[in-house]
Amino acid sequence: MSAQMGVQSTFVQNGWDGLIPGLSRNLYQAVIDGLEITPEHEKAVLFTRPYYVTTEKLVVRQEDQNKKSWASLDDIKNLKIGTIKNSAAAAMIEHSRGKLLGYDEETDLFADLRSHRLDAILIDEPIARYYLTPTLHISEASFGRVSYGIAVAKNNQKLRNELNVALKKVVDNGDLHRILASWNLWTPIMAEYTGDKSVLATPPEAWNSYQRVMHSMTGTSFKSILLRDLSFLPAIGRGALMTVAVSVLGMVIAVSFGVLLALARQYGHPVLRGLAVIYIEMVRGTPLLIQILFIFYALPAGGITLSPFWAGVGALGLNYAAYEAENYRAGLASVPKGQMEAAQALNFTRLQALRFIITPQAFRSVLPVMVNDFISLLKDSSLVSVITLTDLTQVYVRLSATYYDYIGPGLMVALAYLLLGLPFVRLANYAERRIGKAMVPGGHH
Repeated sequence: MSAQMGVQSTFVQNGWDGLIPGLSRNLYQAVIDGLEITPEHEKAVLFTRPYYVTTEKLVVRQEDQNKKSWASLDDIKNLKIGTIKNSAAAAMIEHSRGKLLGYDEETDLFADLRSHRLDAILIDEPIARYYLTPTLHISEASFGRVSYGIAVAKNNQKLRNELNVALKKVVDNGDLHRILASWNLWTPIMAEYTGDKSVLATPPEAWNSYQRVMHSMTGTSFKSILLRDLSFLPAIGRGALMTVAVSVLGMVIAVSFGVLLALARQYGHPVLRGLAVIYIEMVRGTPLLIQILFIFYALPAGGITLSPFWAGVGALGLNYAAYEAENYRAGLASVPKGQMEAAQALNFTRLQALRFIITPQAFRSVLPVMVNDFISLLKDSSLVSVITLTDLTQVYVRLSATYYDYIGPGLMVALAYLLLGLPFVRLANYAERRIGKAMVPGGHH
């Protein structure tokens, strides 16, 4: 497609729920990700002509394939049926009075089916084919009709028209047929839709290669599993660096702003005190995930557009500042009032007394709490994965989704989080001991 248009395409990772919002934030100009052309989606974006047409299939466990015919959606009535959220299949399940369970990740769907948490899956045929394993059965019957289109922003009709022209070219010259056939995705439905009834003699090389790779990477021997897991280390390392960067910068904001909030609430003018209380209670009373999504997706409507990295840093910092403020306020309150009076008797101004007498004593008492808060922030930074940042959690999601394995990647990512937190605990313990010596009369200065 990009070659037909004479442009260079760049891949941008995003979660399923964030695909359409990402268009409005100009994170990318087009979405090509199996996005279904539905009335709900058409209200939010413009679609090209369909580039793929398919149907829905029921997937059940092998031992259940003969319990029902699975030839009608009446068979799923009152059963627990899983599918991807906000999809055409979800609407079909609800209409058929099945018990809908919506998922964000296909791997979670199929894992829950194998674990007997679901009775069946209703899913697009290409997804059913690629996630099918020997323990599962795909229905012969097909349900409904699903069309995938390339989505662009509502105000970008020019790009939509250019994509339509390029799409027509790849259909007419047979490129689309060859690409889909290589991945074993060319079907009679596509032949009917495109009018291309030709038969290619070439085997589905990409599909066969995919099968070979997946078979080699999902081997059951200890050696194959170990080699596979070791191959994850570079991706986990990059994710760890992103996690540390977001967490450290977020904590810098939290500490700096938290101190200001605490001082305003403890010693400030009544107006400042009231504003600090409102901010602290509002932030502590709303989920961090909502705050991240609001900063990333809602603020651009007011002219404030932040990159995913700085949106994540800002959300974490502003959220934890409210908690840090309460910790510091408790620390300030723990310093005897006589300290302030003594400082003023020695001709210290109120600001000097706070800076040189009160705050150092308060800081020592809240240091252990700050360490715990940083470790909590380090773990909560996993939430920034929802706004396209590839941190440790996002790496885990991708690896488990690719290799259908939650144990190996999960243990490695959990260990990475543990190793990231330990040095900061050591550093804080060292700093606490040093501060303790400095505060003791006769200690080193």
